[in-house]
Amino acid sequence: MAADPIPQAPPSLSPDHLNRLCAILYDRTGMIFGETKRYYIERRVADRMAKAGIPDISRYVAALPFDRNELQALINAFTINETYFYREESQLAALSRDILPRIVETRRPGDLVRIWSLPCSTGDEPYSIAIWLLENWPMVDSWNIEIVGSDVDTAALSHARRGRYGERALARLPDDVRNRYFGPVKGHVREIVDDLKESIHLTEANLIDARSVAAQGRFDVIFCRNLLIYFDDAARDVAARRLFESLNPGGFLCLGHTESMSRISDRFELVRLDDAIVYRRP
Repeated sequence: MAADPIPQAPPSLSPDHLNRLCAILYDRTGMIFGETKRYYIERRVADRMAKAGIPDISRYVAALPFDRNELQALINAFTINETYFYREESQLAALSRDILPRIVETRRPGDLVRIWSLPCSTGDEPYSIAIWLLENWPMVDSWNIEIVGSDVDTAALSHARRGRYGERALARLPDDVRNRYFGPVKGHVREIVDDLKESIHLTEANLIDARSVAAQGRFDVIFCRNLLIYFDDAARDVAARRLFESLNPGGFLCLGHTESMSRISDRFELVRLDDAIVYRRP
């Protein structure tokens, strides 16, 4: 068995190296990094250099554009996966009380209804959507509900596919809900039941990349929460266009509670519901 890489001190990035790394990350993810996050960047780059076996920062930066696997590993190291089940529960309430009833008004029982969670991180959100609807929307069995979870972080997607979560992630779920949808505790971890795990489609997608977004198709509801806060104005405009194009006419977009599409794009209608403020494609 190979020994784990020996941790190394963070490299002291020259302005050129820092700018090149930030440009690569921005180009691939839309996320903004810079001098103010130097220590954060240096720590993560040091970890990746050790694991890749490249001790020289110049060699590492030069190799990145030509090493797809290492580039993806670096992106994974910089993505933020702070999430848990039933996060922003008011939006889930809006989904079952207002959004989905409006979506299905003009459809026949059995028709397809598509919901997209992007970024889905470690799966807490798309699984939360499925559990919430099973628990709170009496009409859930009358429609063909397809839930897709997508993320640029392939490590987070692997976690989601395993469907194993600690008590912190599950803390907001009522005890009876945890017991219905998760197996017994094993080593402080509970695994989501197979039927629910298999009902969620998990895919790799990058909101900045037109091709990967188009491959997901169109949706009736999109949850894109707490992603746009990491973008600059140019990337937000691109993201807004991708989200708009990914919605069916009349479809709804849910952002994080600190985000406002009204300050980014005039493509969407703002809709005030009893439980949440959301955005709609006219």
